[in-house]
Amino acid sequence: MYFEIYKINLLHKYILIMDIKLQHKFLELTKQIEADFGEGIETEGIMVLIGIQELGQGHKEFTKDEKINLIHIATCTVLEPYGYYKFKENDEDGWPHFDIIENLPPLDNRQQEHLMKEAVLAYFRNNEYYVEEGE
Repeated sequence: MYFEIYKINLLHKYILIMDIKLQHKFLELTKQIEADFGEGIETEGIMVLIGIQELGQGHKEFTKDEKINLIHIATCTVLEPYGYYKFKENDEDGWPHFDIIENLPPLDNRQQEHLMKEAVLAYFRNNEYYVEEGE
């Protein structure tokens, strides 16, 4: 019994350390983005930027509905390497569409935040915008 509790405590400590490392990396990325786009950007704003990049139509004013669609594009794009989405086609207006390949598993808020931050970091690394310390 004691050994099982000890193993669980070690697992919780490991998860906490991983969350702290991820949070630190995401904060570094956020600071880099803020240096280029202005202070006060949050995760939603980063997702809009990814959506704009993937849309490929440059900067312009977007409506509230278009911003929601940009966040959807970003979500599909960053989760595509994880096997959840696959790019299908661009519509006649140039907006990308995706097929759902696999439904996301049920995630609590912390797990969802962890997955999205991990995926966003991977996106910026793959697009050579962000290099982690020590790389």
